[in-house]
Amino acid sequence: MATGLLESIDRSTQLAGHNRLALLLFHLGPRQIFGINVFKVQEVIRTPHLSSMPGAHTYIAGVAEIRGRVIPVIDLQRAIGIGSAIPSGHAHVIVAEFNRSVQGFLVSSVDRIVHIDVAQLQPPPSNSGEGYLTAITRYNDELVEIIDVEKVLSEVAGGSPELAQDTVDTARMLDAGGRKVLVVDDSRVARNQIERVLRQIGVEPILVNDGAEALRQLQSMAAQGPLDDRLLMVISDVEMPNMDGYTLTTEIRRDPRLKDLYVMLHTSLSGIFNNAMVQKVGADRFIAKFSSGELAGGVIERLEAVQGHALA
Repeated sequence: MATGLLESIDRSTQLAGHNRLALLLFHLGPRQIFGINVFKVQEVIRTPHLSSMPGAHTYIAGVAEIRGRVIPVIDLQRAIGIGSAIPSGHAHVIVAEFNRSVQGFLVSSVDRIVHIDVAQLQPPPSNSGEGYLTAITRYNDELVEIIDVEKVLSEVAGGSPELAQDTVDTARMLDAGGRKVLVVDDSRVARNQIERVLRQIGVEPILVNDGAEALRQLQSMAAQGPLDDRLLMVISDVEMPNMDGYTLTTEIRRDPRLKDLYVMLHTSLSGIFNNAMVQKVGADRFIAKFSSGELAGGVIERLEAVQGHALA
């Protein structure tokens, strides 16, 4: 199964940048279907021997040695609160890289890889509150729920550290001139993390949930006049309902009123492939999630460039 999965993942990379998403479908329990982005998946294996880790978070089912490295394995069913722990005897582990770390996700079973038009993804119901979903969709008339893995990982790892004081001091010596930053991310946790960094360095964010909403916001702002004095930059996730970050960047570059906006893609998708896509769509920079210091550094560099241009 692993060989076929990897071949399917390789084929699926051709879809990126076309507002399409490749999802690996899996089950938690006998019926509920969930999805995870294929590009984050390294392999799928039968559950290996799991060793207990004293003092570990309750979501962690244990640690396993996989291909020479020891990784934590998170019980997704327990993490999102839909039932008791998954029995590991007949389960699978999805080994995936998120936010610069590799971990396994214990799931009941793995189904298939499907290709979804991003326009078919919908935000979770508003009454889901502080739930664990970033989007829902349908495939073959079945509901597919996409988990906010960043929320799960944030709860396991704890909150992001405060910025170093010298970083804060450097940023506050630079004058944003009232310019704001448009933050685009479908994960509530990710938006909160970015907002916290921006406010620490004295920059006010505008928060939106997906690329389509961001594009409407930008077009509305542009209709009121040039954006140079009002918007410092756009920080966008890549995977989002309605319009992904690659497509958003492409649309920004196509619009004469928006084409000069500074766009930073900030995503848990990483590696050579993503760097190539950043260049292809015309983004200015890519930063992998999530490092408070690196994100702040990217914003500071933009502040320094704007200030230097103003003084020239």
